[in-house]
Amino acid sequence: MPSKPVPVNTVRLTTAQALVRFLAAQYSERDGSEQRLIPGVWGIFGHGNVAGLGQALLQATRTGEADLPYYLARNEQAMVHAAAAYAKMKNRLQTFACTASTGPGSTNMITGAALATTNRLPVLLLPSDMFASRAPDPVLQQLEDTRAGDVSVNDAFRPVSKYFDRVSRPEQLIPAALAAMRVLTDPVEAGAVTLCLPQDVQAEAFDWPVEFFRRRVWRIGRTEPEPAAVQRVAALLRSAERPLIVAGGGVVYSEAEAELRAFAEATGIPVADTHAGKGAVPWDHPQAVGGVGSTGTTAANALAAEADVVLGIGTRYSDFTTASHTVFGDPDVTFANLNVARLDAAKHAAEMLLADAKTGLAALAKALEGWSVPDEYRAETVRLADEWRAEADACFDLGHGPLPAQTEILGALNEALDDADVVINAAGSMPGDLQMLWRARDPKAYNVEYAFSCMGYEIAAGVGTKLAAPEREVIVLVGDGSYLMLASEIATMVSEGLKVIIVIVQNHGFASIGALSESLGSQRFGTKYRYRDEDSGLLDGDVLPVDLAANAASFGAEVILADTVAGFREAIIKAKANSRTTVVHVETDLYGPNPPGSAWWDVPVSEVSALDSTEAARAAYTAHKRGQRHYL
Repeated sequence: MPSKPVPVNTVRLTTAQALVRFLAAQYSERDGSEQRLIPGVWGIFGHGNVAGLGQALLQATRTGEADLPYYLARNEQAMVHAAAAYAKMKNRLQTFACTASTGPGSTNMITGAALATTNRLPVLLLPSDMFASRAPDPVLQQLEDTRAGDVSVNDAFRPVSKYFDRVSRPEQLIPAALAAMRVLTDPVEAGAVTLCLPQDVQAEAFDWPVEFFRRRVWRIGRTEPEPAAVQRVAALLRSAERPLIVAGGGVVYSEAEAELRAFAEATGIPVADTHAGKGAVPWDHPQAVGGVGSTGTTAANALAAEADVVLGIGTRYSDFTTASHTVFGDPDVTFANLNVARLDAAKHAAEMLLADAKTGLAALAKALEGWSVPDEYRAETVRLADEWRAEADACFDLGHGPLPAQTEILGALNEALDDADVVINAAGSMPGDLQMLWRARDPKAYNVEYAFSCMGYEIAAGVGTKLAAPEREVIVLVGDGSYLMLASEIATMVSEGLKVIIVIVQNHGFASIGALSESLGSQRFGTKYRYRDEDSGLLDGDVLPVDLAANAASFGAEVILADTVAGFREAIIKAKANSRTTVVHVETDLYGPNPPGSAWWDVPVSEVSALDSTEAARAAYTAHKRGQRHYL
């Protein structure tokens, strides 16, 4: 006789209601500390999700059946940036879900998804999709791909997601949701997770197993290094005469700052950092030499040029870190990489140490006990760092006029902030200046997104950062270019009562790309905000009458204007004393001056040209290319 089915306790809910209840019951745990994995949902409602997830979130709030707060964003891309910034502050142990309507509402999240995945930050995306039943096909905002009937615009999420699924039937949510949580809590696979939700399926009911909604704790362990790999890397370091550490974001996410500092002190190996790793070692630590690579300090780049062994810890080695494969100049340089991800550990033909940064550093420290670089190398590290700090001091005190230099504004801001205050930036000329000049002591006090370098990240990230760390002062640094792309979340800050300081650095153009354009022989073409000149036909007329301060005030922020460095210092003091979102507006010189560069970045120049400026730039480019190579 056939066996009888085992009775299962069920509850009848829509797919959206089930998802809300499931997400509210998910937790992460590391080192014995538990926290909500998904503490809330960002969303903008439209016809694709208003009757699905919108209804489910409302019901959860009104009935108390699930604790999943809803946050209203003003732009779908921005809410993903907010979620990514939140995850960054929480060391990837927590993140937000983001829901958007079908069509453009969902595709607006794709840039945010790419940013999250590139930066190895977990976010959960819930884009609405077309009808699974296809009953009213075609519907408003449907792509109608002529090659396949099951393709929608949401398929564009596939290449920018670490996990992608489409829930075409209610019961498919069970394996899809569990898989999503697995990826969100995997340090190796950190990035965007996308669950596409057809609008009819969101509202469809199903008898769900109650067990699906039980409290789940996703354990995030610390990968222990293989003893033999530890010995190989230790032997490599012992053989080195001029080793160098490159500290990346993995050090911070692992909370391995104390281990790195102790390791550097014991061994004497100098520590350079990437944007994501800045603050892991305080800027004034004896072994700290600052940023490395295309926008690195002269100290770090001088050491990199002669390093014979490079120990990368938790870094993905972007082309800025390696100065497009030119900054590590020793022809026999060897790499060893400590990383949880094999993808990053294997880069530059490295000796791999697959492990969590905290456990890996502890094992390496034990294996190298009693060993240190020569005293002369320690002294050289200190000398180079001191020389660079003197150069940085000069950048902070230029007396430039009539408009101040951007470096002077950064110097005044750095001086005015406390060690725990968080500075946020992403794109333009400021990331380069910040990597060289910013003096961070706290690993969470520096949030410069430079894996995707996404204009528009800054203000939205200020929202996510303040939600993650309400006890900290959060300062958003944004140029006029990024501000004009995505300023809408000032309204979100105001509506949520979040105290964030936004510093708008207005220079009426793209300072970074303008300078790059000039260096490449393209004469700053198309990089300034100007009227079109009637004679030349180019955008090089008078400055446009754009009033960003008035725009910020229209969102409900308090605005303080500053026109000198001294005035800016006073404005920051006032902003810190305020209890609500405050914008400080300051104009700077579009043309610099910039901090002294000591490395290169590979941006190809036209091989043939009718312009003398481009031909000269091509000659310089060819000379730089001679120093570029694979690290094998």
